[in-house]
Amino acid sequence: MAKSTTDKIGLWTCTSLVVGNMIGSGVFLLPSTLAAYGGISIVGWLFSSLGAFILAVLFSYLSRAMPSVGGPYAYTREGLGEFAAFLVAWGYWISTWCGNAAITVAFVSYLSVFFPVLSAEPLVAVLTGLSAIWLLTWVNSRGVALAGRVQLVTTVLKLLPLLLIALFGFFYIDWQLFIPFNRSTESNLSAIGSTATLTLWAYLGMESATVPAGNVENPEKTIPRATLLGTAIAACVYIFGTVAVMGLIPVEMLKNSAAPFANTAAKIWGESARLWVAFGAMVSTFGALNGWILMQGQIPLAMTKDKLFPSVFGKENSKGVPALGIVISSILLSVLMSMNFSKTLVEQFKFMILLSTLTVLIPYLFSSASFILILKKQNIVSAKERTIKLTLAFLAFAYSLWAVAGSGQEVVYWGFILLMLGVPVFIFMKYKSKG
Repeated sequence: MAKSTTDKIGLWTCTSLVVGNMIGSGVFLLPSTLAAYGGISIVGWLFSSLGAFILAVLFSYLSRAMPSVGGPYAYTREGLGEFAAFLVAWGYWISTWCGNAAITVAFVSYLSVFFPVLSAEPLVAVLTGLSAIWLLTWVNSRGVALAGRVQLVTTVLKLLPLLLIALFGFFYIDWQLFIPFNRSTESNLSAIGSTATLTLWAYLGMESATVPAGNVENPEKTIPRATLLGTAIAACVYIFGTVAVMGLIPVEMLKNSAAPFANTAAKIWGESARLWVAFGAMVSTFGALNGWILMQGQIPLAMTKDKLFPSVFGKENSKGVPALGIVISSILLSVLMSMNFSKTLVEQFKFMILLSTLTVLIPYLFSSASFILILKKQNIVSAKERTIKLTLAFLAFAYSLWAVAGSGQEVVYWGFILLMLGVPVFIFMKYKSKG
């Protein structure tokens, strides 16, 4: 059944999906992580922002060429075939519900500022996290349009405190706090590389608008615009916000701060402002969880249509939503989220999140490679246009490969094992389809 225009999402809702999925819990802690490097980390931000824009432009081109449901999965299938596409989708799916478990934990942590019992009673914290997961699972089962409206509201609410600090913080900056420019023991080049690797994680999710393409109004125009606009908004918030925080909080204090933006707000407007920023962080993680729960149903849906994933993930309800697939993924993330509150499993869980981040980078790598082959099929007449797009593809591939290498040998090793676990599923589905 074709979806009516009212059931589809437009430019601003689509943009909010991109911004909401990128700006999660990480931005509220990154200034503390970067404090040991000093002002040179801003150069790292600029470098990772450049890489993010290269990838954003790549996805905007791909979305015009192929406005298909599935995003990176669909692009990889077109360019490199179904096995490569399966690996992309398998890794992306695992990464999504693993990452959602971490986002849920972050949401409960910020909520504990208002309800201290959450930090004192693990059982209450677990139940609160599960409530958030299943509330948003229900919201997403009611249709992409409703989920999109929730995402638009939470994105606006989360951006307000960050934008206020980024804008007003400049009037209070002590520029002496940026001296020395490089506070680390590394060379300038090495420090830029290290901070660019750290800040890269903040841009994961830029491809979000390409995934639910079938639910987007006028996808050929809306998705490219939303991808570029969302990436630009996130970059401005990240860079200006980090400059403001670093220019107001002394390095030694910043390195040990669990809530750098809240501390900055308190320094500008007083202690009461700390609660407002904590509220913004709470909304941020809630909005990110909503956006990624939407994602965890769309990728398996695209795979089932190609008979590469169990058919149960492709069953749509009356709203045209793969509700059962979302529910199954939410069950898995609920188990992981609950495990995180067991102290004996905290380190294993953190490592799992690193693996989930790596599996998001694989789709970027494969999509970049696929773009080259998709260009060949398009038979572009203009030599200038062909050169520009090929250069973009090679830059995106090189940047993605560099990012994968920056994840570390151990993470890459276990990430490969995790991806290979999907091979038996692929074999089973192919065998079943031949039978």
